Amino acid sequence: MTKNILRTVNGDVTSDTLGLILPHEHLFVDLRGPQVDGYGQGEPEAVARLLRPALQAAEAAGVTALVECSTIGVGRNVRVLRHLAQVTPIRIIAPTGVYREAYIPAELRDLSVAALADLWVKELTEGIEGTGVCAGFIKIAMSDNGPTPLEERSLKAAALASRRTGAVIASHTIGGAAARREMDILEAAGLDLGRFIWVHAHTEPDMTVHLEAARRGAWVEFDAIGAANWFPEQSRLVDFTVNLLDAGFGGQILLSHDAGWYEPGQPEGRPADGVRGYTALVDEFLPALRARGADESVVRRLTHDNPARAFSL
Repeated sequence: MTKNILRTVNGDVTSDTLGLILPHEHLFVDLRGPQVDGYGQGEPEAVARLLRPALQAAEAAGVTALVECSTIGVGRNVRVLRHLAQVTPIRIIAPTGVYREAYIPAELRDLSVAALADLWVKELTEGIEGTGVCAGFIKIAMSDNGPTPLEERSLKAAALASRRTGAVIASHTIGGAAARREMDILEAAGLDLGRFIWVHAHTEPDMTVHLEAARRGAWVEFDAIGAANWFPEQSRLVDFTVNLLDAGFGGQILLSHDAGWYEPGQPEGRPADGVRGYTALVDEFLPALRARGADESVVRRLTHDNPARAFSL
């Protein structure tokens, strides 16, 4: 089996040392935006205190690595991630990149495509903010009716940085129309769509659009598992997955929770709806998928092999 290299907060690891990988989760999120006083600040031990039970439960469920998707604009905090990586055996993969237009900090708004790509390449290869902690992937985001011109610049910079480093691009994208537009932009910028993850693909109800993205080579990610409060049709996630499996695209599916997290500005950092853990995939989704005919080789492909390939460098 090919040994893929994944770049984590604690350094590079090979995929043969890992098991189940969660490709879209959160540990620390600040949705107040970078203009707010105290944005993105939190004491690492306070964060660990809140999240330790969820991380311990995830470890017990077999999770070996977790992709932290809170990028610049929504609270990326490398100091916190480095501390969490010391208190859990779960490997953490940190992002470079930037969130959608409303959350882009002032200091990044006027950068050229090349300058933005240079910044992201540096964070992927040398370290983030002088910490020596390297990012393991590029996280960007589209407005719901995007991409806006500023987000199109982010796409072009992401494509350039990905081509230079091999890092995958994961993009928060609501609905198929925005996904089509950004895939067109990325392909025009020379990106192989095998290095693109359509994050939140479940927000597109038309399964033919999932198939279209897969045919173009993209990773199709259903990441609302266990999130019944904002995606109540949990059975549809199984339908979406089975549809791609039946069409022969099992090698392009990613599954996760979009769960967590510590939230600055909230009492003790606890989100209003509480901390949603990282075990619904194992406890609920996979049994439902097995009931639809998925065998253990399929389960392993979806939970081990696919995320290892997607986030390999």
